[in-house]
Amino acid sequence: MQIKNRQFWIAALIAFFLDQITKYWVLQSFQLRQTKPLIEGVFHFTYVRNYGAAFSILDGQVDSLKWLSLFVSLGLVGLALFAPELSIWERLGYGFILGGAMGNGIDRFVLGYVVDFLDFRLINFPVFNFADVFINIGIACLLIGSFQKSPTSNRRSR
Repeated sequence: MQIKNRQFWIAALIAFFLDQITKYWVLQSFQLRQTKPLIEGVFHFTYVRNYGAAFSILDGQVDSLKWLSLFVSLGLVGLALFAPELSIWERLGYGFILGGAMGNGIDRFVLGYVVDFLDFRLINFPVFNFADVFINIGIACLLIGSFQKSPTSNRRSR
């Protein structure tokens, strides 16, 4: 049986499971706000709870964000199922975005917050998680794909 947009589903599953496994590890291994340096002052694992979206924008809007995650996820599943065959960059991009949206969405539905733990201190960046990483990888894939598309016509108008 041929699965339509196979790489979409593979990317989504990899992103989702890697995100959820690492968050489970953090919840089992860390107390809230506990930090463990991998490279002191540069990169730490620090367990924090995010009640908003990226960079804690929309802080406290967990109900709105959990429904947004669900609708985005359903829209992406619909795209993969019902749209024509996607390009490889679209399959990877939308798949990684789906995996990330599902990972953070599950946190919001089950826990009421998102588990964040990747802490780049060298550049004072907000703490984030693998779902966030995969959403950004997905966006990068879509951008690359947008530059890869060939024009519909190579003829010049005179």
